[in-house]
Amino acid sequence: MSFDYLPSMLTDRIANSLSGRPGRLDSRFAGARQASVAVIIRPDNGVLFIRRAQHEGDPWSGHIALPGGRVDPEDPSSECAARREAMEEVGVDLTGARLLGMLDQVVSPDLAPRIVVSPFVYVVDNTPDVVLEPAEVAGFYWFGLDRLMGSEGRGEFSVPFKGQTVVLPRLDLDGARIWGMTLRVIDDLVDRIRS
Repeated sequence: MSFDYLPSMLTDRIANSLSGRPGRLDSRFAGARQASVAVIIRPDNGVLFIRRAQHEGDPWSGHIALPGGRVDPEDPSSECAARREAMEEVGVDLTGARLLGMLDQVVSPDLAPRIVVSPFVYVVDNTPDVVLEPAEVAGFYWFGLDRLMGSEGRGEFSVPFKGQTVVLPRLDLDGARIWGMTLRVIDDLVDRIRS
């Protein structure tokens, strides 16, 4: 299947979808910790991903993710937290970016404490300089929406969980494995382009 769309057409599809069906809030875990991530799309439809730094005891240590983190009490909103985290983790200032809206919230798996993540989609006018905060981020990738929409790298893998083996979906691109909450965010984004 070919996705030879003009760059603006893909982001227009996302914007129209988010306008018609804004991201759903997950009220099942209202008291859970809140976090926000930024889905940053540059003019050629590249999406910014990060590789989290390695930290003992961190369940997401070394994972491929989107820039983001915890919503702090000082943050006026979850969306402001996404902007702040993008600046802190990768040095990307989203002040002038076009906010398309929020995708569906995703909830962490059966880990303690539970985290509810709000993903916000931004379109930037230029490819931003990425400046990593090494205590939090070990590397970064730009993956095009066309690759995220295609079948390349799609499959499953096994992971041990609570004494069992669980089979999960994954997307492997250029040595980076996207899975879990990040893949759920990306799949929501891709579904909105296709609808």
